[in-house]
Amino acid sequence: MQQAKAMQEKMAKIQEDLAKKTITGSSGGGMVQVTVNGQGDVLSMAIEKTVIDPNESGMLEDLVVAATNDAIRKAKELSKQELGQLTGGLNIPGLSNFMQP
Repeated sequence: MQQAKAMQEKMAKIQEDLAKKTITGSSGGGMVQVTVNGQGDVLSMAIEKTVIDPNESGMLEDLVVAATNDAIRKAKELSKQELGQLTGGLNIPGLSNFMQP
């Protein structure tokens, strides 16, 4: 019982730490950058002005989606690594990726 409580406390600490970490994903050679926290929440976005062209809005939309997906993928990997330390590398359902609903 104490082990379960200790694991729960460690899990809460990991989630708290992940919320404080930032990860940046990019696309278009860095022209679009999206920053998320370790829990996958989007914090900010930066777009180089050279990419903003009203006639090419579809391209910009694609770059934003790609950068966001890159950042979230990196956040999931960070989450997996952090939780792997807690579980000793075991894949425990429900713990291995708490970012998924």
